[in-house]
Amino acid sequence: MLTSLLQVALGGAIGASGRYLVNVGAMRLMGPGFPWATLTVNVLGSFAMGLLIVALANKDATRLAPLLMTGLLGGFTTFSAFSLDAVTLYERGQMGLAMLYVVVSVVLSLTALIAGMALARGVFQ
Repeated sequence: MLTSLLQVALGGAIGASGRYLVNVGAMRLMGPGFPWATLTVNVLGSFAMGLLIVALANKDATRLAPLLMTGLLGGFTTFSAFSLDAVTLYERGQMGLAMLYVVVSVVLSLTALIAGMALARGVFQ
């Protein structure tokens, strides 16, 4: 348990640092008009999650999942985990459940963000 926790912590630090660097780079290259950095880390993280889930399984290296998948990609973007969960449901033949998961996740996450903003605005104004 402690080893896995340390792997997640190390991977998370590296992933979060990578996300910060992408944010800085995207802002310098493309400016603040569109969330290019978020789009970039979501797409790259999802691509990397796809590579890792297959590579780790084929190389019998799932012991590295806490470091690479939960830590590194979790620190870089949680969208990769969301993408994997949705595709896993789809590949299990649970198309309706996969679609429900995607819609509910997006709608509830946006609703929760708006509710959090409203609460914080009420407290700080």
